[in-house]
Amino acid sequence: MAISDSLQVIKTRITAACVAAGRAPDTVSLLVVSKTFPGSAVREAFAAGARTFGENYVQEGLAKVDELADLRGQVEWHLIGPLQSNKTRPVAEAFDWVHSVDRLKIAERLAEQRPAQMPPLNVCLQVNISAEASKSGLLPADVAALAHRVAALPRLKLRGLMAVPEPGPGALAQHQAMAALFEALKAEGLALDTLSLGMSADLEDAIQAGSTMVRVGSAIFGSR
Repeated sequence: MAISDSLQVIKTRITAACVAAGRAPDTVSLLVVSKTFPGSAVREAFAAGARTFGENYVQEGLAKVDELADLRGQVEWHLIGPLQSNKTRPVAEAFDWVHSVDRLKIAERLAEQRPAQMPPLNVCLQVNISAEASKSGLLPADVAALAHRVAALPRLKLRGLMAVPEPGPGALAQHQAMAALFEALKAEGLALDTLSLGMSADLEDAIQAGSTMVRVGSAIFGSR
């Protein structure tokens, strides 16, 4: 299936999930995950209307940002994979969003290294909602303290939370737990607007729970 057709299928799924959840379709945005796919595929998705792209790996993402420099200002680049402290500078200089902040040191370095002439870097805190040893992210009990620290840093804008729930029958409950955590932080006075939750296989559950941004790659570009 052509990328343009696959994009339309996903948009239709998002709309249907929103209707089923009693939500307006424009309350959920689509982040197109382009990791491992070439710049030419990103261009094809851009031509089909996609404007936000997610990369998991810093070096691959930076190379794509450079390759597609002519689209700068028309697209948003999101880093959704793990970020090591020794790679924060190029990320702070090139990306528009980072979804995977899970410790203060990373946030402080991003704040310090974000160029003054650029808009604040949008960040989400990554939560290990399923408490899997193999996954990055904060445990839910540790989120609020870091959220308040990050929200106070210059050159950053704390937008919300991101998670990758464990697939399976318990996924919906994990999505709902993330939504509850998100609402609790807002109740504490944090101006959050983004719950980055849901992928190709579980976007309906995520939208039902309250996700505002779903991250979809293979269902658009094909299997990796």
